[in-house]
Amino acid sequence: MPQTVRALVALLYATAAATVAVELLNLFYAPDPGFGLAVRTGWAALRSLGFLILVWHVRRGRAGARPLGLILAVTTVFAVGRLIVPRSGVPPLPGALGFALLTALCLAVVVLLYRAPTVGAHLVRHPNRLVLDRRGIGWQEGVPRRPPVAGWTLTARVAAFTYPALITVPALVALGEGGLRRVPIALGWLAFAVVIGNVLLPIAIFLVRDRGWARVALVVVTLVVLAVDLPLCYLLLGLDGLVRDGGPLLVAGAVAVWGVARSRGAAGVRVSPTRAEAPIPDTVP
Repeated sequence: MPQTVRALVALLYATAAATVAVELLNLFYAPDPGFGLAVRTGWAALRSLGFLILVWHVRRGRAGARPLGLILAVTTVFAVGRLIVPRSGVPPLPGALGFALLTALCLAVVVLLYRAPTVGAHLVRHPNRLVLDRRGIGWQEGVPRRPPVAGWTLTARVAAFTYPALITVPALVALGEGGLRRVPIALGWLAFAVVIGNVLLPIAIFLVRDRGWARVALVVVTLVVLAVDLPLCYLLLGLDGLVRDGGPLLVAGAVAVWGVARSRGAAGVRVSPTRAEAPIPDTVP
């Protein structure tokens, strides 16, 4: 791997570790830890696994690493930031410093992914798939036969796939903190997350095939998700829940809609090799 790509991998490991460290600091200094904070902290800490998955994609030069890194960086900043600020008073100094460090790391990840030419030249591969030819059965890079996919289309797709999780977290908080009267609403909220996840699957498939109806459908689903989730956050969790749980979802929805708008009519450039072309070397001189 080029030196810049190795630096990116090291930066991703540092970001994953910083995510867990900041969450533990916030949990330690929280004046009123409870079920809601535990759920939100657990979800934010799981993002460290997302950065480790991103390392796997970067090491293999996968083209999908860029949108995954952008969504992880943006939503991590909002997911962690919502927990730093307490219900009253000012954030503890260690937590605030840790959040500032995490924000700087996430910003550096996005800059390297999108502004470093060496990284862009490295992230060009597609996932391998099982193929059958005259030489037998083996694994080869699965270069899609469809037209090239715009980068913003992939970004919108990844952003949309975060909706079910971002809906589930406040629903679980409402289920644990609310009384018995709120249980049916919270269960319906969880069911809504499952429905959205299933609706997004066919939309995501046809979105990368550049179908116009899929772009429209994604925008409609985004508006429906926001129209349902934001009022429920306010009604069941109050203004604090609206900011902590509705904010990250609003950001993800904005990224998805912006990605759809930017990718409309755009055509990406296929840089992956075909079978007739020479493979890309593992080491870039």
